[in-house]
Amino acid sequence: MANFPFKLSFPSFRSPSRSQSKPSHHNPAPYSLLPKMQAQEIQLQPNQIQTTPQTDQKELINQPSPSSPMDTSNLLPPCRQTCTVPKPISTTKSSSNKLKLIPLIFLIYFEVAGGPYGAEQSIQAAGPLYAIIGFFIFPFLWGVPESLVTAELATALPGNGGFVVWAERAFGPFFGSLMGTWKYLSCVINIGAYPPMCADYISRAYPPAAAGPSRSVAISITVVLLCLLNYTGLSVVGWGAVVLAVVTLAPFVLITVLAMKRLQPKRWMVQVEKKDWRLFLNTLFWNLNYWDSASTMAGEVEQPEKTFPKGLAIAVVICSVSYFLPVMAGTGAIDSPPEAWVNGYFADVADMVGGDWLKYWIQAGAVLSSIGLYEAQLSSGAFQLLGMADLGLLPSVFAVRAPKFDTPWVGILLSCIITLTISFLPFEDIVATANILYSLGMLLEFATFLWLRVKYPDLKRPYRVPLGIPGLIVMCLFPSVLLGYVIAVASRRVFLLSAVLTAFGIAVHYLMRYCRSRGLLKFTDNEGLEDEQTEQERIVLGDEEEINGVV
Repeated sequence: MANFPFKLSFPSFRSPSRSQSKPSHHNPAPYSLLPKMQAQEIQLQPNQIQTTPQTDQKELINQPSPSSPMDTSNLLPPCRQTCTVPKPISTTKSSSNKLKLIPLIFLIYFEVAGGPYGAEQSIQAAGPLYAIIGFFIFPFLWGVPESLVTAELATALPGNGGFVVWAERAFGPFFGSLMGTWKYLSCVINIGAYPPMCADYISRAYPPAAAGPSRSVAISITVVLLCLLNYTGLSVVGWGAVVLAVVTLAPFVLITVLAMKRLQPKRWMVQVEKKDWRLFLNTLFWNLNYWDSASTMAGEVEQPEKTFPKGLAIAVVICSVSYFLPVMAGTGAIDSPPEAWVNGYFADVADMVGGDWLKYWIQAGAVLSSIGLYEAQLSSGAFQLLGMADLGLLPSVFAVRAPKFDTPWVGILLSCIITLTISFLPFEDIVATANILYSLGMLLEFATFLWLRVKYPDLKRPYRVPLGIPGLIVMCLFPSVLLGYVIAVASRRVFLLSAVLTAFGIAVHYLMRYCRSRGLLKFTDNEGLEDEQTEQERIVLGDEEEINGVV
């Protein structure tokens, strides 16, 4: 297993929050830099720390011993001697519903990969050698930086909404809403690719599903059933992801082992007559992004300050190996030209190296993988809408949870309707549009990450990327250049569609502001859409050691 600079033990976790604001009726507002919930007011005076009485909560910071010579008032400048510490937040009805480490790992796995299904087009676009190299280095040049950013911000500001919360805290509600637009649309557009990909594999066993009414019916039924499954709860989806991962990865392990007997490295050197770098990069990017998607469900994770860094580190390794080894083994074991590697071709490879039984397993695994991918990303999108409703960026109806399963059913329903519409578009257009919107969101996310480090250096970060500002800029540089390239090589049609969707998201933001000001829609009773906040509200409390000398 590769070494990652993740700290696996952390101090006790408390996240700052803004006071004088009520949580939503059913869903408390997420953690934030700016307190948005009932909080304890701490007045730091010389040799003394006082907290307002709270009968339902232990003191967060103990009063220092009278014999201690420490003058705590000197540890903070005068403008920072008043700050707020939030009560712990629970966004689920009971701790038993919280996501544990194992299901989180495989939810991240299905957010990002789900197996090498869909990787075939990278071979078709640039040839076996470039596909092997791409799947070897891309997870580390791209996946590791994104995972590190996610680990730090998800533990510093955990709560449903994830990257929307981060952007809103860094740059204000407009950019929080813009981040939400880009990431949500990229999510639902992305999952719109899975039902057609599932139909491609089914058509190899049942040819009528390749086109016509049978294909449309298969896609529609698939989407409806998956929505109902997602409605049953995040815990069900998480443990289901564990089972699906085992079943879908097993046939690729067998392909890799069986192909080693027939491996001929010269087959990797077969060239494509005309390389399609745009398709190659989009396929790599589409198969290995969305590392931050699980952050939208951080409020549902047990001990996110410990669980997220571990889960991300393990998921990076699993995703990398699950692509690199099957692509290397499959292309080196058979003589098929790169042009033959269309979506679903791994089933044919399985037939050649193992027989019909392995082919059918791959086909069944493709269907199950599509289910896992769809469920994980649908959950992410639905909880993102819930988080945006908690911030006041969307009407409070999106924060309503199902009474029995505690799931954001309005977000699930909306996501499924959009997905069903998108599922009938061409696969390449789906991938390219999702990539552009996601790229725009990631550029804003990297800017958010760097700005929060500069503006709030004392924000308590249970996991902290062990680099200074110059090192963080270098870490984000390659991913940012890559994101710029993904945007630059987009076709005119895809670029225009992305621009229209962005404009639509901006229009929705201002429409929500108008509806809120006029009382036309019900919003969560918080200050998420205020344009300005006082400097004192922006103050955050860092590590308790800096104030009291003890934890």
